[in-house]
Amino acid sequence: MKVLGIHVGHDSSAALVVDGRIVADAAEERFGRSKHCAGLPRRAIDFCLKRALATEGPIDAIAVSTARPVPQLSQWLAARVDGPADAGLATSVGERARRLLAAPALEPPLYLRETRLSQVPVLPVPHHLAHAASAYYTCGSRRKQLVVTMDGSGDGCSTALWRGEHGRLEPLLELGESASLGWFYGCVTEALGWWHGDGEGKTMGLAAFGDHGGPARGSLDRFHPRFAGGQLVEPHDFGRPSYWNEAGALHWHLREAVEVRRLIEEHGREAVAAEAQRVLEEQVCALVLPWLEREGVDEIACAGGVFLNVKLNQRLWETGRLARQHIFPNAGDGGLAAGAALQVHFRLQPREEIPALGGMDLGPEYTDQEVERCLEVRRLAYRRADDPAEEAARLLAEGAVIGWFQGRMESGPRALGNRSILMGAADPRNRDVLNARVKFRESFRPYCPSLLEESRDLYLEGARVEAFMTTSFRATREAAARVPAAVHVDETVRPQMVNQEADPRFWRLLSRFAELTGESLLLNTSFNLAGEPLVNSPSDAIRCFFDSGLDALVLHDFVLRK
Repeated sequence: MKVLGIHVGHDSSAALVVDGRIVADAAEERFGRSKHCAGLPRRAIDFCLKRALATEGPIDAIAVSTARPVPQLSQWLAARVDGPADAGLATSVGERARRLLAAPALEPPLYLRETRLSQVPVLPVPHHLAHAASAYYTCGSRRKQLVVTMDGSGDGCSTALWRGEHGRLEPLLELGESASLGWFYGCVTEALGWWHGDGEGKTMGLAAFGDHGGPARGSLDRFHPRFAGGQLVEPHDFGRPSYWNEAGALHWHLREAVEVRRLIEEHGREAVAAEAQRVLEEQVCALVLPWLEREGVDEIACAGGVFLNVKLNQRLWETGRLARQHIFPNAGDGGLAAGAALQVHFRLQPREEIPALGGMDLGPEYTDQEVERCLEVRRLAYRRADDPAEEAARLLAEGAVIGWFQGRMESGPRALGNRSILMGAADPRNRDVLNARVKFRESFRPYCPSLLEESRDLYLEGARVEAFMTTSFRATREAAARVPAAVHVDETVRPQMVNQEADPRFWRLLSRFAELTGESLLLNTSFNLAGEPLVNSPSDAIRCFFDSGLDALVLHDFVLRK
């Protein structure tokens, strides 16, 4: 069973699910280089189709991550499928508007029709059901659990709870936009001067510098919904949101951001960010924890952009109510294509066994010949290393900052050792070096480490195995002394624990670095500059290398130095 998943909207993406497992997943931004691209993900779709045709054969179904019409997708499919597109994707409203405005017909040119599809069913999956499927059908557990999805809004829903049991998702609660904690947090992010839908991680990082019990406490109470006992007790009217299309990506605006900005001027940026984080954590706990009791479960699976907030995930973990916590690593809208495809697969072929997520290296890959050809035509000086992990470890031990490009590109927002920028963490100044010389971003922002899974107790307190940087944990005193650049101001760390079997080359790099320095941990940030998507191709990596303060680049077995 082969299902192609498609998401059109914020973080447009495509994914391929074969027999219940994600085998390909990529966001359109990685191909077109426009961050959070919201257009038709035709290049991501073509990547998934080529992978299917090369390794899996023709697809059996197309899953679309919305219950609403998508005119652009409908017309594109109509030009590529042998027969009419699914009627459920057509929109009479769009036809009437086009006639009224005398707009040109929406139809793709010939060169966008080259890869044809067989006649296959096109099945819509509601936005939050796709989020829920991405979390539940990758959790690897057959036990009954609570599935929670939270974001700004999708198909009119902002928050939903589900019972995951016997391989099926049963809805428990669905709440509309008046319950949106995602919109609340995005509103504060906009007021702080950052992109709503992108800068929420900055808000979270800045919050650690504020006082949760300071003068700003309670100042945001009139800007968010309130939960108690697992229910929405005070809905919030956010008004009608507006948006701005900037280079194919959507920038959202909420009217209350103007008022929140006045509070920032009164109380300070750090204080308001800290209050937003406090509100988010407390309100999510007020919703989720009673449902754990009601359902009698201690396992949870989560998705939706709200769960990209690693401090929130840490707060839930530290309640002591969870024996198992699974956050789908591509929790934002970029993961909807995979979720929609998973939902369609398990709806058409239901079974109780739920596979575990094997990894996030699901994007394009390049052969050594392609990489070397890329270097040759650019007339670059390079060397082929017999052991690139050894060479990288030695460079890092000498204090270098390196770009590390290996295997398949990661899907989701985190670099996990395939498209990474790496640096040692023993010198506290290294964080500032990365921000100022390499990433060109705000000085307060922390960096996450990758570490050997077997050494997690040396650096982390009470941490479960976490391979995808989805949750932060408290740092040990020893970690704060040994690797201060990896520890945030609130004494937490958001780690990736590297397993030898899952990623042998990256594991070897960390192991050799440990032998050379005594530390089995490295700072690992995404291979990109601020405001750009993660690099995808060798040429992307080369451009980033020469446009930043990186000292060296390891592309597969090839090493470049400045």
